[in-house]
Amino acid sequence: MSDRFDAKPSVKGRRLNVLPPNPQSGNQEGVVKTGRFPQWLHRKMPKGGGLKQTDAILADLRLPTVCEEAKCPNLLECWSKKTATFLAMGSACTRACGFCDIDFNAKPLPLQPDEPERISKSVKALGLQHVVITMVARDDLPDGGACHLAEIIRQVRNTNPGSTIEVLTSDFAGNKEALDIVMDTKPEIFNHNIETVRELTPRVRHKASYERTLATLKYVSEKKSVRVKSGLMLGLGESEEQVKETLQDLKEVGCSIVTLGQYLQASRHKLRVKAFITPEQFQELEIYAKEKVGFKHVYSAPFVRSSYNAAALFEEVKAL
Repeated sequence: MSDRFDAKPSVKGRRLNVLPPNPQSGNQEGVVKTGRFPQWLHRKMPKGGGLKQTDAILADLRLPTVCEEAKCPNLLECWSKKTATFLAMGSACTRACGFCDIDFNAKPLPLQPDEPERISKSVKALGLQHVVITMVARDDLPDGGACHLAEIIRQVRNTNPGSTIEVLTSDFAGNKEALDIVMDTKPEIFNHNIETVRELTPRVRHKASYERTLATLKYVSEKKSVRVKSGLMLGLGESEEQVKETLQDLKEVGCSIVTLGQYLQASRHKLRVKAFITPEQFQELEIYAKEKVGFKHVYSAPFVRSSYNAAALFEEVKAL
């Protein structure tokens, strides 16, 4: 079976920007003559002397990051600023989502008891003021890894009392008790990505459902003690109308921060890009999310990812 899904039956309304024609097929209108990607996805190498230091710290403490495992295009930029997003509970996930390049394993290695300590030491060594901790899905564990994540948060707070914490969790298979365990540690931001629109969710996400993500975000938002964040990838074949419906759904369940970025195929085994969304379209969606839906905090641009510039976004959130 092809890994390219057919979005036509589910698309309602105006399609977001179409994939540029193949440069090999002739001088067609819309061809971007900068190689495989449109020119707005080409950028200069980042400046900053922290790249080697970041790499050395993470290697010394044996810590995987979502930057590496998910092949994030912002890795060099973030690491040069001595910023990284931790990937807790190993580098193998019990789900095989169509978009994500993290290794799949139905029975990953056992949790490492010293991981919370190693992450807290890394936070201190990097001097992080805002810490983003994400996790692989651990459906093999009764609590989905909630207790382990909570211990990571506690140790990071103990070692780095001035730092704020943002967690990007799985849905814990709908386990509210697991969510309570994490929320009892009082992270400043709780993030759980909806990833794509309702119609495309079955093909894009493995096991996770659109409705369960909304239920997870709603359950957390009703606790009133944390800012709730979520994000979408664009370019999988969704329509503009579907994206707007998803933004409305997120707002209705209490999400206050939303990110939108361009989906990029991490390997040939993953879902193919159906469209490259222009910077102007990202800007239009940001304006819509703020002015029509009512979001106060929207980060929308091609290279945006859930944890990209998370510290700066959090400063903006605190200021309002």
